[in-house]
Amino acid sequence: MLKERPAFAFPGLPILLLDLLVVLGALALTIQGGLQNDSGRFFYTVPVLVLGLFVLTGLFVVNPNDAAALQLFGAYRGTVRSAGMAWANPFLTKRKISTKVRSFESQRLKVNDLDGNPVEIAAIVVWRVVDTAEALFEVEDCEKYVTVQSEAALRALASHFPYDAHEEGQRSLRGSMDEVAAKLKQELQRVLSQAGVEVQDARISHLAYAPEIAQAMLQRQQASAIIAARQKIVEGAVGMVEMALELLEQKGTVRLDEERKAAMVSNLLVVLCSERAANPVVNAGTLYH
Repeated sequence: MLKERPAFAFPGLPILLLDLLVVLGALALTIQGGLQNDSGRFFYTVPVLVLGLFVLTGLFVVNPNDAAALQLFGAYRGTVRSAGMAWANPFLTKRKISTKVRSFESQRLKVNDLDGNPVEIAAIVVWRVVDTAEALFEVEDCEKYVTVQSEAALRALASHFPYDAHEEGQRSLRGSMDEVAAKLKQELQRVLSQAGVEVQDARISHLAYAPEIAQAMLQRQQASAIIAARQKIVEGAVGMVEMALELLEQKGTVRLDEERKAAMVSNLLVVLCSERAANPVVNAGTLYH
């Protein structure tokens, strides 16, 4: 497996100026020889002129956050990362590659979660090339490789978590976004490291049930919310009834037997747990009639 190594390159500007002087001088001598019908000059000025023009082809420019990988007849000779104009052997092939931070958002993928429910999921991946040799020579197309592997990792990740947690402490796609994102980043880094790519961030950008089950799952979530709310209401009502009975007994306001206590508890629970407001009823008789 190829690893990036630095390549030696001369500063481009001094080479350019020196070569231009040589080319212009050879061109002037060639023109002068033609005017004076001195054919002997052509034997040394023309080769110098051609050589000077050939040397110019060794100049290349590296932009900031870019790199140039050098190859000699197919063999990797190193990478130039210094921004600016540089010169290297004209026979070397210069392959430019960007080392800027890049990001892309995957398509909305339809996958089955851990419970087998179809969900739609998408992610945003932020990445950059850190090893130009691996990015150029270990994979066919670095950007395409990142895209395909990211979508594959996202599919695999979604199948290992349920959409919603059904037990306390259970990790889920919706309830454990940070943990899911960290696991996605870890898996992507493991796969993309062989392409010389560093994953800087990976986040879930879209998460929803598939349209065909969205309505059913919404009803399920509503039912779960109603049950949880009812539990809280019942717990609160029982506490209020216990408090009322204790206060009545402590202050001796009314002495109730067990049957009357049961009736009172029943009436209070009905009033406190009912969805509608209670309608008052005035008792015109005694406590027991």
